[in-house]
Amino acid sequence: MTQAPVRIVFLDRATLSPETKLRQPAFAAQIVEHQQTDPDQVAARIADADVVITNKVPINAEALAAAPKLKLIAVAATGYDRIDLAACREQGVTVSNIQGYAGNTVPEHTFALLLALQRSIVPYRQSVIDGRWAEANQFCYFDYPIADLSGKVLGIVGDGALGKAVGKIAEAFGMRVLFSGYKGVEGMGPLYTPFEEVMRCSDIITLHCPLMPSTRNLISDTEFDMMERRPLLLNTARGGLVDEEALERALEGGRISGAGFDVVTTEPPGADHVMRRIAKRSNVILTPHVAWASQEAIQTLADQLIDNIEAFLNDAPQNVVS
Repeated sequence: MTQAPVRIVFLDRATLSPETKLRQPAFAAQIVEHQQTDPDQVAARIADADVVITNKVPINAEALAAAPKLKLIAVAATGYDRIDLAACREQGVTVSNIQGYAGNTVPEHTFALLLALQRSIVPYRQSVIDGRWAEANQFCYFDYPIADLSGKVLGIVGDGALGKAVGKIAEAFGMRVLFSGYKGVEGMGPLYTPFEEVMRCSDIITLHCPLMPSTRNLISDTEFDMMERRPLLLNTARGGLVDEEALERALEGGRISGAGFDVVTTEPPGADHVMRRIAKRSNVILTPHVAWASQEAIQTLADQLIDNIEAFLNDAPQNVVS
């Protein structure tokens, strides 16, 4: 008897660029692609699925209960906080994620933000468009600050692959790198600098840690008050690591010299979101959660996604998170 094709339902194909190729698995498969899926559409769309692919669409216990054939949720991202893992375990559904695909793209984006801010690239570009250069009556002008990276202290919060890659780039620029210990934890060893000291003595602080209860609002008013050197603050990790209202206060009060963010608490941010106001400042750059999104990285993600599905169906599951 011919075995029926494996039914794979991709709930949010639009979260991968149109140029990304999603290869056909090495087995008979029917791939159903939805560009976007609203939460109230999930249960119906996965009801007859063997495998579900999701990037940001939540899958809760109610949706799982409506999908008796489901065996695998292949998350098209590293983060899997939108999946009800307890309900998956109860129903016998395996969950896999993507790992190690962003080792170049996120560190490079971090330094793109850093260099642009440190040299005031964005406001200088806008000033040229606005005619300031033509009005200057000399070959240059000094409306915005410019500073070198060499000799600066870079505090890195998060010592995983991305944090370490950022540190390696920083050393090539002649920067002094400090890896932060956990907030409130002493005695982590000589490779780590206490969190509070990193806040005090860094010229630039960059975040590369996960969002968990212990890291939510990791940086708020108390931490901004510690920042003696008015650092630049960079976040290409997760929205919620920084108290955004406190960030606005820190910028207004001159406690930091600027900010480069690729993530916010609500994505996309609404018209009244605090980060929309912050982004209008000349010393702030806000990009739309694209640090991960180089063409090379997205294709690597897509290839690994199919690898994960093939491995699971070959009884050799990989990148399993539950």
